[in-house]
Amino acid sequence: MIKSGEFYLEALDRDVKKPSENPSVGLILCADKDDTVVEYALSRSISPTLVADYKLHLPDKKILENKLRELRELAENENFKGKKKSKSGK
Repeated sequence: MIKSGEFYLEALDRDVKKPSENPSVGLILCADKDDTVVEYALSRSISPTLVADYKLHLPDKKILENKLRELRELAENENFKGKKKSKSGK
């Protein structure tokens, strides 16, 4: 799973990411906590990796949906501003 995630992040960065954007970040959600599995899975990874605290429960679905919508709107607004600037020559 880790390797396929790295594959998709690399493809995204090579084929989709704009030069002005930062490298893509992967997020892995796990149902269980197993420090040994995490240690072995990430031990050969050359990418910087951070492991966050485990949460036993995800936030409410509505909260996640609202946050996703906010982020999507923000990204669309930034994309619109970038297109507007490039058309005006600024």
